[in-house]
Amino acid sequence: MASFIVFEGGDGSGKSTQARNLMQRLRRRGSGAVLTHEPGGTPLGEALRRVLKSGPAMSPLSELFLFEAARAQLVDTLIRPALAEGRTVIADRYVASTVAYQAYGRELDRNLVDRLNREATGGLMPDLTVLLDLSVDTSLSRIQGASNDNFDQAPREFHRRVREGYMAQAEANPDKWLVLDGTRAKRDLGRQIWEKVQPLLQQRG
Repeated sequence: MASFIVFEGGDGSGKSTQARNLMQRLRRRGSGAVLTHEPGGTPLGEALRRVLKSGPAMSPLSELFLFEAARAQLVDTLIRPALAEGRTVIADRYVASTVAYQAYGRELDRNLVDRLNREATGGLMPDLTVLLDLSVDTSLSRIQGASNDNFDQAPREFHRRVREGYMAQAEANPDKWLVLDGTRAKRDLGRQIWEKVQPLLQQRG
Protein backbone atom coordinates (compact mmCIF):
# COMPACT_ATOMS: atom_id res chain seq x y z
CA MET A 1 0.00 0.00 0.00
CA ALA A 2 1.35 3.43 -1.00
CA SER A 3 2.10 6.39 1.25
CA PHE A 4 0.89 9.96 0.93
CA ILE A 5 3.46 12.50 2.17
CA VAL A 6 2.85 16.25 2.23
CA PHE A 7 5.31 19.11 2.66
CA GLU A 8 4.06 22.30 4.28
CA GLY A 9 5.49 25.60 5.42
CA GLY A 10 5.34 29.34 5.03
CA ASP A 11 6.78 31.19 2.10
CA GLY A 12 10.53 30.70 1.76
CA SER A 13 10.61 27.70 4.09
CA GLY A 14 12.35 25.39 1.61
CA LYS A 15 9.53 22.84 1.51
CA SER A 16 9.57 22.61 -2.30
CA THR A 17 13.29 21.85 -2.27
CA GLN A 18 12.85 19.09 0.30
CA ALA A 19 9.87 17.63 -1.56
CA ARG A 20 12.01 17.38 -4.70
CA ASN A 21 14.91 15.91 -2.74
CA LEU A 22 12.70 13.18 -1.31
CA MET A 23 11.32 12.44 -4.77
CA GLN A 24 14.84 12.08 -6.18
CA ARG A 25 15.85 9.81 -3.30
CA LEU A 26 12.86 7.55 -3.90
CA ARG A 27 13.45 7.41 -7.64
CA ARG A 28 17.08 6.41 -7.12
CA ARG A 29 15.69 3.45 -5.21
CA GLY A 30 13.42 2.50 -8.07
CA SER A 31 10.22 3.86 -6.60
CA GLY A 32 7.46 4.95 -8.95
CA ALA A 33 6.69 7.90 -6.72
CA VAL A 34 4.69 10.91 -7.89
CA LEU A 35 5.49 14.54 -7.02
CA THR A 36 2.78 17.17 -7.30
CA HIS A 37 1.97 20.60 -5.91
CA GLU A 38 -0.92 22.84 -4.95
CA PRO A 39 -2.53 24.71 -6.42
CA GLY A 40 -1.69 22.94 -9.65
CA GLY A 41 -0.77 19.47 -10.80
CA THR A 42 -3.52 19.39 -13.45
CA PRO A 43 -4.38 21.69 -16.37
CA LEU A 44 -7.26 23.15 -14.37
CA GLY A 45 -5.12 23.48 -11.27
CA GLU A 46 -2.35 25.30 -13.14
CA ALA A 47 -4.84 27.76 -14.62
CA LEU A 48 -6.27 28.44 -11.17
CA ARG A 49 -2.74 28.75 -9.76
CA ARG A 50 -2.02 31.67 -12.09
CA VAL A 51 -5.19 33.43 -11.01
CA LEU A 52 -4.56 32.83 -7.31
CA LYS A 53 -0.87 33.72 -7.35
CA SER A 54 -0.75 36.69 -9.66
CA GLY A 55 -4.31 37.54 -10.68
CA PRO A 56 -6.46 40.46 -9.53
CA ALA A 57 -7.48 40.84 -5.92
CA MET A 58 -10.43 38.71 -4.84
CA SER A 59 -12.45 38.13 -1.72
CA PRO A 60 -11.14 35.58 0.80
CA LEU A 61 -14.17 33.38 0.14
CA SER A 62 -13.60 33.41 -3.62
CA GLU A 63 -9.97 32.51 -2.97
CA LEU A 64 -11.02 29.57 -0.80
CA PHE A 65 -13.38 28.17 -3.42
CA LEU A 66 -10.71 28.35 -6.13
CA PHE A 67 -8.21 26.49 -3.97
CA GLU A 68 -10.77 23.80 -3.26
CA ALA A 69 -11.67 23.46 -6.95
CA ALA A 70 -8.01 22.93 -7.82
CA ARG A 71 -7.64 20.41 -5.00
CA ALA A 72 -10.73 18.41 -5.93
CA GLN A 73 -9.41 18.03 -9.48
CA LEU A 74 -5.96 17.03 -8.28
CA VAL A 75 -7.22 14.42 -5.83
CA ASP A 76 -9.66 12.93 -8.32
CA THR A 77 -7.36 12.77 -11.35
CA LEU A 78 -3.87 12.31 -9.89
CA ILE A 79 -3.53 11.57 -6.18
CA ARG A 80 -6.16 8.86 -5.72
CA PRO A 81 -5.30 7.02 -8.95
CA ALA A 82 -1.58 7.02 -8.07
CA LEU A 83 -2.25 5.69 -4.57
CA ALA A 84 -4.56 3.04 -6.00
CA GLU A 85 -1.65 1.88 -8.20
CA GLY A 86 0.50 1.48 -5.08
CA ARG A 87 2.64 4.54 -5.80
CA THR A 88 3.88 6.94 -3.13
CA VAL A 89 2.56 10.48 -3.61
CA ILE A 90 4.55 13.51 -2.46
CA ALA A 91 2.61 16.77 -2.42
CA ASP A 92 3.96 20.29 -2.03
CA ARG A 93 1.03 21.69 0.01
CA TYR A 94 -2.37 20.16 0.73
CA VAL A 95 -5.28 20.79 3.09
CA ALA A 96 -3.11 22.13 5.94
CA SER A 97 -2.16 25.06 3.72
CA THR A 98 -5.80 26.05 3.34
CA VAL A 99 -6.33 25.88 7.09
CA ALA A 100 -3.21 27.99 7.68
CA TYR A 101 -3.69 30.52 4.90
CA GLN A 102 -7.45 30.83 4.60
CA ALA A 103 -8.75 29.98 8.10
CA TYR A 104 -5.92 31.61 10.05
CA GLY A 105 -4.37 34.02 7.56
CA ARG A 106 -7.58 35.29 5.94
CA GLU A 107 -9.57 34.63 9.13
CA LEU A 108 -12.32 32.66 7.44
CA ASP A 109 -14.50 30.34 9.51
CA ARG A 110 -12.48 27.24 10.42
CA ASN A 111 -15.51 24.95 10.31
CA LEU A 112 -16.26 26.08 6.75
CA VAL A 113 -12.65 25.51 5.67
CA ASP A 114 -12.59 22.05 7.24
CA ARG A 115 -15.88 21.12 5.61
CA LEU A 116 -14.76 22.22 2.15
CA ASN A 117 -11.44 20.43 2.58
CA ARG A 118 -13.33 17.21 3.34
CA GLU A 119 -15.59 17.67 0.34
CA ALA A 120 -12.69 18.40 -2.03
CA THR A 121 -10.62 15.43 -0.87
CA GLY A 122 -13.30 12.89 -0.01
CA GLY A 123 -11.61 12.67 3.39
CA LEU A 124 -8.21 11.65 1.99
CA MET A 125 -5.53 12.72 4.47
CA PRO A 126 -1.73 12.38 4.40
CA ASP A 127 0.13 9.63 6.20
CA LEU A 128 2.73 12.25 7.12
CA THR A 129 2.92 16.03 6.94
CA VAL A 130 6.41 17.56 7.07
CA LEU A 131 6.34 21.17 8.29
CA LEU A 132 9.41 23.32 7.72
CA ASP A 133 9.00 26.08 10.28
CA LEU A 134 10.50 29.56 10.03
CA SER A 135 10.09 32.71 12.08
CA VAL A 136 8.08 35.38 10.31
CA ASP A 137 11.13 37.64 10.07
CA THR A 138 13.20 34.91 8.43
CA SER A 139 10.42 34.00 6.04
CA LEU A 140 9.90 37.59 4.93
CA SER A 141 13.62 38.17 4.51
CA ARG A 142 13.87 35.12 2.25
CA ILE A 143 11.03 36.12 -0.04
CA GLN A 144 11.69 39.86 -0.16
CA GLY A 145 11.78 40.91 -3.80
CA ALA A 146 11.71 37.29 -4.93
CA SER A 147 8.36 37.41 -6.71
CA ASN A 148 5.11 39.26 -7.23
CA ASP A 149 3.15 36.43 -5.62
CA ASN A 150 -0.03 37.76 -4.01
CA PHE A 151 0.65 35.80 -0.84
CA ASP A 152 4.29 36.89 -0.59
CA GLN A 153 3.12 40.51 -0.64
CA ALA A 154 0.63 40.06 2.21
CA PRO A 155 1.15 42.04 5.45
CA ARG A 156 3.41 40.76 8.20
CA GLU A 157 0.44 40.03 10.46
CA PHE A 158 -0.98 37.70 7.82
CA HIS A 159 2.23 35.67 7.80
CA ARG A 160 2.22 35.58 11.60
CA ARG A 161 -1.28 34.10 11.61
CA VAL A 162 -0.30 31.55 8.93
CA ARG A 163 2.57 30.31 11.07
CA GLU A 164 0.25 30.12 14.06
CA GLY A 165 -2.16 28.04 11.98
CA TYR A 166 0.51 25.57 11.01
CA MET A 167 1.77 25.14 14.55
CA ALA A 168 -1.75 24.65 15.90
CA GLN A 169 -2.37 21.84 13.41
CA ALA A 170 0.95 20.15 14.18
CA GLU A 171 0.34 20.32 17.92
CA ALA A 172 -3.14 18.84 17.48
CA ASN A 173 -1.87 15.79 15.58
CA PRO A 174 1.77 15.12 16.56
CA ASP A 175 1.76 11.50 15.37
CA LYS A 176 1.11 12.58 11.79
CA TRP A 177 3.33 15.68 11.69
CA LEU A 178 7.09 16.17 11.59
CA VAL A 179 8.07 19.74 12.49
CA LEU A 180 11.59 20.82 11.53
CA ASP A 181 13.58 24.03 11.84
CA GLY A 182 13.62 25.46 8.32
CA THR A 183 16.85 27.37 8.99
CA ARG A 184 18.89 24.18 9.26
CA ALA A 185 21.15 23.05 6.44
CA LYS A 186 19.37 21.41 3.51
CA ARG A 187 21.37 18.21 3.94
CA ASP A 188 20.49 17.97 7.64
CA LEU A 189 16.82 18.51 6.88
CA GLY A 190 16.90 15.88 4.15
CA ARG A 191 18.44 13.36 6.53
CA GLN A 192 15.83 14.02 9.23
CA ILE A 193 13.01 13.71 6.73
CA TRP A 194 14.36 10.43 5.36
CA GLU A 195 14.71 9.01 8.88
CA LYS A 196 11.00 9.67 9.39
CA VAL A 197 9.84 8.58 5.95
CA GLN A 198 11.81 5.36 5.56
CA PRO A 199 10.03 3.39 8.34
CA LEU A 200 6.70 4.62 6.97
CA LEU A 201 7.50 3.26 3.53
CA GLN A 202 8.63 -0.05 5.01
CA GLN A 203 5.39 -0.38 6.95
CA ARG A 204 3.44 0.25 3.79
CA GLY A 205 5.56 -2.00 1.61
